[in-house]
Amino acid sequence: MLVLGIESSCDETGIALYDGENGLLAHRLYSQVELHALYGGVVPELASRDHIRRIIPLIQDTLKAAERQISDLSGIAYTAGPGLIGALLTGASVARSLAFSLNIPAVGVHHMEGHLLAPMLEENKPQFPFICLLVSGGHSMIIRVDGIGRYRLLGDTLDDAAGEAFDKTAKLLDLGYPGGPEVSKLALQGNSERYKFPRPMVDRPGLDMSFSGLKTYTLNTWKQAQKENDATLQTKADICRAFEMAVADTLAIKCKRALEQEGLNRLVVSGGVSANREIREKLQNLMKKRRGEAFFPRLEFCTDNGAMIAYAGAQRLMAGEEQGLNFSATPRWSLEELPPIDF
Repeated sequence: MLVLGIESSCDETGIALYDGENGLLAHRLYSQVELHALYGGVVPELASRDHIRRIIPLIQDTLKAAERQISDLSGIAYTAGPGLIGALLTGASVARSLAFSLNIPAVGVHHMEGHLLAPMLEENKPQFPFICLLVSGGHSMIIRVDGIGRYRLLGDTLDDAAGEAFDKTAKLLDLGYPGGPEVSKLALQGNSERYKFPRPMVDRPGLDMSFSGLKTYTLNTWKQAQKENDATLQTKADICRAFEMAVADTLAIKCKRALEQEGLNRLVVSGGVSANREIREKLQNLMKKRRGEAFFPRLEFCTDNGAMIAYAGAQRLMAGEEQGLNFSATPRWSLEELPPIDF
C-alpha cells in the first residue's frame, strides 16, 4: 500500500510517501521559522496561508523524488488534530480532495500518535508494550503503549509543557525564535556547577509534570543577575545549562517512576524536545542503568514531519480505517479516544 502523508498542524508543512512493503520512500519538509521569527511566535493566519502555498509543490516534489505518480497512490493520511484549526483544515481539505478525485481512502491521523510511532520508522523498532515520553512544544505526556491505539495516559503536564518552557525561557533571556534550540545551544557553554534549579514535582507521588515554576525560577535568577550587574552572555549560558539539566532530570525521574509502576523496561522518547542532547543522554543513561532499552526517532523526525503521519496513517488504512467525505479537524483531541487496531 502506497500512502501519502500530509502534516500541517502548525508551522511546518511535511509530506512523505510510505510503502507498506518497502518503508519510507521519500519525504519533504518546509519550515515557517523565518516567517514567524519577526513576531516571536507562530501567527495562525500566516501559518495557514503558507501551508496553502507550499503543500501542492511539496507533494509534487516528494512524488518526483520517489519516482512515483499520483495515480500510484492507494491511500492518503493527514493530520486531523490536535493543532491550529486553519492549518489543520488546509492539509485535511487537500488530502480529502485528492482522495476523492483518485477514488482512494483517506484517514485523519492524531498528531501525537504520529510522534509516538515515529521510532517505528527506524531499523531498531520498539516492541509493545512500552512506556512513551511525548515531549513537544505543547505536550509533555507519559503513556503506556500496548499496541497501536492502545494508549493509557499515566502522566500529563499541568501547565507549561517542557518545550513551551524552553521557548519561554529563551524569550525571557532574549535569545530569539525558535527558543528551544537557542537555549540548548547556549547551554553547551554553561557552567553546570554555578546554579542549581529545582526539579519540579519530583517530591510528590504520581507522574504529572509542571514546568511553569521552573520558568519563574529562571526569570528570578536572571533578574538577580541584572541587579548584580552580572547580566553577561556567560551568565545566560549558565542559566540555560541549569534550566536544561533541571528539565532533563525531572523527565528522567518521572520516566523511571513510570517504568517501575508498570513493570516495563522499554522507553520510547519522541516529539520535538526529544532532539535535545541533554535529555537524550539522561534518558539513555537511565535505561543503561536499568539494563533496558531506549528508543528515539532520528533527529529529522523528532519535530513535525510527514513521515510519521504517513506511517501512522498507513497502519490504520491497512487495518481498514478510513474517513468519509465529511472530514473534520480537531484542535483538541485525547490519544485515549483513538480506536485500537489489530492485524
